[in-house]
Amino acid sequence: MTLQTEKDLAKLSQTEVQVTAMDLYTVDCRTKSAESTGDIFCVVEPPRRSTGRLLMHSLAMFGREFCYAVEAAFVTPVLLSVGLPKRLYSLVWLLSPILGFILQPIIGSASDYCKSSWGRRRPYIVTLGIMMLIGMTMYLNGDAVISAIVSDKTVKQTWAIVIVMLGVVLFDFAADFIDGPIKAYLFDVCSHQDKERGLHFHALLTGLGGALGYFIGAMDWGHTALGTLLGSEYQVIYFFSAVILVVFVIVHLFSIPEVPLGKEDSLNKESDTSLLLKPNVHSSGYGAVVKMPNGNHEPDIRPRSFSALSEANSITPSVKQPNQEFQRRMTVKSLMTAMLSMPAHYRCLCVSHLIGWTAFLCNMLFFTDFMGQIVYKGDPYAEHNSTAYQTYERGVEIGCWGMCINAISSASYSYIQQILLPYIGLKGLYFTGYFLFGLGTGLIGLFPNVYSTLTLCTVFGVMSSTLYTIPYNLISEYHQEAELQRMQEGKPLEDSRGKGVDCAALTCMVQLAQIIVGAGLGALVNLAGSVVVIVICASAVSLIGCLFVALFVRFVKYK
Repeated sequence: MTLQTEKDLAKLSQTEVQVTAMDLYTVDCRTKSAESTGDIFCVVEPPRRSTGRLLMHSLAMFGREFCYAVEAAFVTPVLLSVGLPKRLYSLVWLLSPILGFILQPIIGSASDYCKSSWGRRRPYIVTLGIMMLIGMTMYLNGDAVISAIVSDKTVKQTWAIVIVMLGVVLFDFAADFIDGPIKAYLFDVCSHQDKERGLHFHALLTGLGGALGYFIGAMDWGHTALGTLLGSEYQVIYFFSAVILVVFVIVHLFSIPEVPLGKEDSLNKESDTSLLLKPNVHSSGYGAVVKMPNGNHEPDIRPRSFSALSEANSITPSVKQPNQEFQRRMTVKSLMTAMLSMPAHYRCLCVSHLIGWTAFLCNMLFFTDFMGQIVYKGDPYAEHNSTAYQTYERGVEIGCWGMCINAISSASYSYIQQILLPYIGLKGLYFTGYFLFGLGTGLIGLFPNVYSTLTLCTVFGVMSSTLYTIPYNLISEYHQEAELQRMQEGKPLEDSRGKGVDCAALTCMVQLAQIIVGAGLGALVNLAGSVVVIVICASAVSLIGCLFVALFVRFVKYK
C-alpha cells in the first residue's frame, strides 16, 4: 500500500466521522442520470426513530380526534339548547371551511418557511392547539358562564349563542389546520421507513381517540359525583377533553427533535461538501439511481405507502430536486389553477369525493341531534329541567354510542378492505362503500328505531374508511400509471404532475362539502319541518355517488 493511498484512506475515514457525527441526520446521495457523471445532489436523511418516539409523536392525533369526536357529538345539541333557531344551526359549520379553503394553502406554505428556533412546525402546532382549547372552552362553557353573569333572559340567550358559535368556528378552524403541521413534522424528522410506521401509528391512534371521545360522550356524567362537582355534563366532557388535548400535545412536542430551518440548511451544505469524496454512500437507498450490470443507470422504483395529507402538507424547501426550481409558495390561485387544469379522470375523482363527503357530513354532523329529536322524541328547546329536554339528552348520549360503533367499524373495515381488494378492486370497494352507506342511512330514516339505528351505524364506518383511503389510493395508481408511461416514452419523471397538488385538491373537496352542507341543510330542515330529512338527504346523495363512481371514475388496469 502506497503512502498516497494511505493518505486518501485517512481523508475518507475523517469524512465518514464527520458525517456520522451529525446528531440528527444521516445522508442519502443520489446521482441524477447516466449523463451527469460526477454531478451529485445530496439529501439530508433523518435517522431511524424508535417505536416509543413515534407513538409519542402520534399522541397529538389521539388528542385531536378525541376533541373532534366531542365536537361532532355535542355542538349541535349545545347550539339548540342555547336557543339557536333551526334555520340557522347548520350555518355554524359554514364559516370554518370557508376560512380553511382560503387560508389552508397559505398557512401550509408559511410553515414551510418558518425560521423559529422551535423549528418550522412546532410553533404552528402550539398556536393551533391553544386555539382548539380556547374554542372548546367557549362552546362547552359559554352558556354556563353567560348565565352566571347576565340575568336578563333575552340578553343571556343572545350572548350565549354568539359565544358558542365563535367557539365552534375557532375550534373547527384550528382542528382542521393542525393536522397538516403534525404530518409535515413527521415527514421532516423521520426517514422513509419511519414515515410509513409513523403514519400507521397516526391512523391507529386517530381511531382510538375518536372511539374514546364518543365513549366519554355516551356516559351519563350528570348524575355522577364528578358531574356534581364540576356543575354539569358539559363541564365534565370539557375537563376530559382539555386534559387529554394539553397533555398529549405537550408529549408530541417533545417526541422528536426538530431542527430549525436555518440550521437544517447549514447541515445540507456541510454534507454536500463532505460527501464529494464519497459519492456512493447509500447509493441503493430509496429513490436512488443504481448502476445495473450492463452499465446502464435505472431509477430504483420501489413500492411506497401513500398518505394524502402528508403529501399535500409536507412539501419542504430543504429537500432539493435536480432540474427543478426552488419550491414556490402555494397560493389559492395556484391551487385553483392546478385543479382546473387536471386531467378528466382526476377531476371525476374529485367530484365523486365531493359527493361522498357531502353525504357523509350530512349525516355525521347532525346524527346525535337526529337521535335526540327523532328516535327518542326529545325537545332541545325545552327547559333544561324538563322531561322533554332530559329525553333529548338521553338520545344524544345514545347517539354517541352510535358514533363509537362507527369508529370501531371504520378501523375493522380497513382490514376487510385488504381481503376484498384482490376480488373487486379499488373501484368495487369505492362503489360498495357508497352503496352500503346510502342503503343504511335510508333505512335509518324510514325506520328510526333505537336498536336498528345503532346496528346500522356500522355502515358509517364503512363509508368513513372508504373516504379516507380509496380516493387517495386511486390518485397513487393514476400517478404510478403516468410515471410508467413517461418512462416508456423516455420523458423525464420530474416534469410529471405532483401528488401534493392533486391530494390538496381532494382535501379541498372535504371543505367544499362542508360549505355545501352548512349553507343548505339548515334551510332544508326548516322547509321540511323535521330533522329526519338529514338522513334521507345523506342517503340520496350517497346513492347518486354510487352511479357517479360506476359511470365516471376510472380504474387503472395493468397489463
